[in-house]
Amino acid sequence: MAEVNVGRHPTENPLVYRLWQAPAAERKIAPLFRHNDRSKIRRVLDVGCGPGTNTAHFLEHDYLGVDINPGYVRDAERRFGPRFRVADVTTMQLASGGGWDCILVNSLLHHLPDDAADRLLGHLATLLTEDGAVHILDLVLPARPSIARLLARLDRGDHPRPLERWRELFSRHLALDIFEPYPLGVGGLTLWNMVYGRGRPHR
Repeated sequence: MAEVNVGRHPTENPLVYRLWQAPAAERKIAPLFRHNDRSKIRRVLDVGCGPGTNTAHFLEHDYLGVDINPGYVRDAERRFGPRFRVADVTTMQLASGGGWDCILVNSLLHHLPDDAADRLLGHLATLLTEDGAVHILDLVLPARPSIARLLARLDRGDHPRPLERWRELFSRHLALDIFEPYPLGVGGLTLWNMVYGRGRPHR
């Protein structure tokens, strides 16, 4: 199993995780909504959904959140109802059920080594509708010493990647039409470097 070690970090507690994420959660997901018309989204698969971090944005959609942490899923169900499933996303095999037009992978892949990330992205590409896309937001490891590089190294995910490594990983499975780095921080100080990628299966 190549997922996060559940229960070994304070943020594995759903409340701690939500409090830790709260200051940057909306800015982290902002590129998704800047580049996509939410009103045209029909079915959302939120992979590595945590305790429902993104769910409030998709209450009017056919939505399924998947996470390996049972505590996260219980907390998400308490707040949003039965829209979630406990599963190891690196080995799960979901039936398409007609396909998903929005598959969201938000801050998950830096927890996974390349083989698990490859396996996951390869499977997700098979679950899309003809006009659907996979949307990935994740943590970039800056090339030069900086606060953002230090925080990326201290993150509980062991696999933050340089920007071009992210491009290479995404592109193995998806034809990218957006690959956009962006900063997250406070007061003009960048604390995290992120990247948003949108892609569809290679034709």
